[in-house]
Amino acid sequence: MTLPDQEARRSAPLTRSALRLNQVTRSYGHGNGTVHALRSVSVSLPAGSFTSVMGPSGSGKSTLLRCAAGLDRPTSGQVFLGDTDISGMRERKLTILRRERIGFVFQSFNLVPSLTARENILLPFRLAGRRPDRDWMRDVIARTGLTDRLRHRPAELSGGQQQRVAVARALVTRPEVIFADEPTGALDLSSGQEVLKLLREVVDTTGQTLVMVTHDPQAASYADQVLFLADGTVVDAMDRPSAQRVSERMSRLGS
Repeated sequence: MTLPDQEARRSAPLTRSALRLNQVTRSYGHGNGTVHALRSVSVSLPAGSFTSVMGPSGSGKSTLLRCAAGLDRPTSGQVFLGDTDISGMRERKLTILRRERIGFVFQSFNLVPSLTARENILLPFRLAGRRPDRDWMRDVIARTGLTDRLRHRPAELSGGQQQRVAVARALVTRPEVIFADEPTGALDLSSGQEVLKLLREVVDTTGQTLVMVTHDPQAASYADQVLFLADGTVVDAMDRPSAQRVSERMSRLGS
């Protein structure tokens, strides 16, 4: 399903980089036991774009996301969030940067069970000791369809509703880049499609940048482009993806 303005945004020129990886390598272990999860990866993702990252198991998808989001440090190379080099940043400063400029959506939702939906959404502000923009918060809550669920705790919400709480939490601080790691992996088909439509709408209407790791060709088809990884290297890219084209490309990667 194509949302309003989706085709217009996909065809619009996107020039400023929201995220850039320059020759990023991530290795684990030493000597003969060294594992190269990423090998000299260089990518530049335009501001206001939606990028899916795909590849076989062990291809480096999650490592790329973790390095790009400042959750893991590259063994070599640089990661830029906008014009900021985060790859050598001290941990305390990096923690503050992630809190203020990056949003996260995980497969397992990562909600605090004892907090209500509203409290989970506002948790980043509580941790930072800041007040939210009330108008933006109301807009985010309305956009995610959670107005009538704010007093519910996670156990009282469906999987799709819990993921929408996680999306709202990621959006409410107005991050420059949102990273989503298999955001539909724990959801049924209908709930997954609702979350994907929401993520697509977020990019189209707010101009925020989204990077999503997924194994699902249908999910990847919501993106502006797909990056394909194999053996820690970006081996292909696809603009204007369809589920069928993505599935065919993944089949060739696995053969």
